Amino acid sequence: MDEPLTLPFAEFWDWVVTHPNCILRAGTPESILYDDEDLHWHFASEGPELLVVQLLRGKRMLGELLLAPQQISFVRGSDSEQDGEFIFELMQESEADSLAAYFFVLAHGFDVESPATPSRVH
Repeated sequence: MDEPLTLPFAEFWDWVVTHPNCILRAGTPESILYDDEDLHWHFASEGPELLVVQLLRGKRMLGELLLAPQQISFVRGSDSEQDGEFIFELMQESEADSLAAYFFVLAHGFDVESPATPSRVH
């Protein structure tokens, strides 16, 4: 992914929920959740207006992100300066400016050829 990739949030969300083991970290400008060997990511929704990303150790929640999909204009993906890291910024746009409201860093880039199905895990 040499130049930034732009895609609709719904397409990114459908894809990222099938790649929980590939997430290295996720967060907002104010906070970051870091992956570790004994942790796992869980995705849920509380209706169409609130999406939930939780970082768990066993059944114990260590942190969560609450995303409002109606506030996300698009997702911008790009290579990280670190080898083997790909950044996906969930962008909010207003008339005045653009802001990366949330981000996900994965161990690989977005694969447009790969179907986003819940059974796909790596």
